[in-house]
Amino acid sequence: MAFQDNSGDIILDVVLTDEGRRRLARGDGSFRVVKFALGDDEINYSLYDYNASTAQKDLSILQTPILEAFTNNMSSMKSKLMTLTQQNLQYLPILKLNTVANNSVKTYGTIGNFVIATDDNTEDNSHLGLTTSIGFDSDNNVIVGVLFGQNPDIGGGYIKIDAGIHSTDVSTIDPSLVETQFQIEIDNRLGGVVDKDGKTFLSPTAIDDDNIATYIISKNSDPKFVFTPSQKQLTATSSPINGPLASTLEFKIFSSMGLRNSSYLFDTIGTTTAIENNAGDSPAIPTIDTIVRVSGLTTGYAIDIPVRFAKL
Repeated sequence: MAFQDNSGDIILDVVLTDEGRRRLARGDGSFRVVKFALGDDEINYSLYDYNASTAQKDLSILQTPILEAFTNNMSSMKSKLMTLTQQNLQYLPILKLNTVANNSVKTYGTIGNFVIATDDNTEDNSHLGLTTSIGFDSDNNVIVGVLFGQNPDIGGGYIKIDAGIHSTDVSTIDPSLVETQFQIEIDNRLGGVVDKDGKTFLSPTAIDDDNIATYIISKNSDPKFVFTPSQKQLTATSSPINGPLASTLEFKIFSSMGLRNSSYLFDTIGTTTAIENNAGDSPAIPTIDTIVRVSGLTTGYAIDIPVRFAKL
């Protein structure tokens, strides 16, 4: 990966996605480019100088180095450009992690991550007497922010995301900007997506060569995951969106069989976290930190959710 020289001619650097390369590799002549995306992740628009002369106002932006195109979908094009037919829109919808609705959706710790208890032993840890160091209180009860990876149907927290306009200046959202589909990307080696009740396990829409699984979730076909919240019930303690809500996404993460039955991935890509228990000991707990990305397919807005898989 490198920077493009942006001081002279404009360079168009284009790469195929992993799915595009897979289809091209078929070699049967069926490959056609029917969709493409543009992004401006590297651009800082606050560099626009209103006080400069006309030719100099955007000079700093135009001279900003930009990255070469690369194919890792978890690292590229987090903010995709979109075309709007309406020219009078003052606000666009955003996604926000809802950590205020109730205790079961609050994240744990200062870094705001969700902890996934990967197996039965981690979910039922009463014999260890863990403190709140990784999500258990002094009475050995699972606290907020901890999800049950092996048995999501019997308890644990969940992840909730609200889509809407974060402003009280408007009361409604244009129908063309309502998020009705979401995309969830997660490392398939570590886990997958299940509904809030822990009973509807989704199959990935696609898995790329980096083992990143993509789930496409629609309001029409997946009402257990995506729904339209009641605007009448919204308060400051029910949503972080300070304005009209368009839709809500709720889901849990289950742990993979590899994490439940083996320590291989914890040994190769994980680390250990010292956990103080009530007996005064500090056992080292294997953990793996990762990112789960959620994108709204209408606006392209995306947020990254830090997740920690833990195994006792």
